[in-house]
Amino acid sequence: MSRKPMVRPGGRSARVQEAVHTAVRELQEEVGRSELTVPLVATRAGVTPSTIYRRWGDLQELLSDVAVERLRPDTPPPSHGHLPADLRGWAEQFIEEMSSPVGRTYIRDALLGHPAGDNAARCSAYAAEQIEVMLARAAERGENAPDVETVLDRVVAPMMYRILFRPGDLTAEYAHRLVRELLDDPATRRPPVSD
Repeated sequence: MSRKPMVRPGGRSARVQEAVHTAVRELQEEVGRSELTVPLVATRAGVTPSTIYRRWGDLQELLSDVAVERLRPDTPPPSHGHLPADLRGWAEQFIEEMSSPVGRTYIRDALLGHPAGDNAARCSAYAAEQIEVMLARAAERGENAPDVETVLDRVVAPMMYRILFRPGDLTAEYAHRLVRELLDDPATRRPPVSD
């Protein structure tokens, strides 16, 4: 008698991750971050503590993984019709969300994951992907635009520094100024690619 392989959409691993992530988010709301423990999360998620230790290693790595998932954008950045407006809108939203107490906590958790892990790289990739979308739109419209790394260096990096170390003076105008200085610098613009 031949047996058909059982197909599990997403598989057990995906279900465990979702259950554990949900448990962390719920428990943070209910009991507070300082009261979180691996056994408490495991009980809420319906898994054993050893499952969490095997997959994440410790509570900090689990919190880091949850943070990275929460930092992943849900949608592409909106189009405002030209690159300056696209970048200003995106940078303003970024600074607003990431400088909030919740945003700063997620950033710190993401960065406190295992040093050899890829959580910080995943967060950086999220920003790069959003910027790539805006730059691709600009190229389609025939606009001069900087490259992704230049936007990361001149807009995202200063905002992240301020969010983490000097959060007191973060405003939409600060984000707009970074974008303006980037786009006003002739050295940062590439000519559009012609067909």
